[in-house]
Amino acid sequence: QVQLVESGGGLVQAGGSLRLSCAASGGTFRNYAWGWFRQAPGKEREFVSAITWSGTITNYADSVKGRFTISRDNAKNTVYLQMNSLKPEDTAVYYCAVSFSWTTRSRDYDYWGQGTQVTVSS
Repeated sequence: QVQLVESGGGLVQAGGSLRLSCAASGGTFRNYAWGWFRQAPGKEREFVSAITWSGTITNYADSVKGRFTISRDNAKNTVYLQMNSLKPEDTAVYYCAVSFSWTTRSRDYDYWGQGTQVTVSS
């Protein structure tokens, strides 16, 4: 059974950094794209970033471009999200997910982690 487990969330001051990790198990993830999404209280889940299995193509939401970096280690079945220059509006539960499609739509992602809370104080 496929399982995705996020870690690395926490409380940080504005301007600080966090690195999220998402470890996958229970499946073969070749040809999957990996994505990060976030959901703030009272808001819909939104796309943050995605990366192809090869790692050669990445995509970012405009709101995080230049501040967040997605990467992956296929040998470890792990994807990372380095978040720098964090802002209070980045506060949300962050989820990783995998998809057979190259997409920013959450409904096209097949497997999801349980989420990790990121809180940025002003």
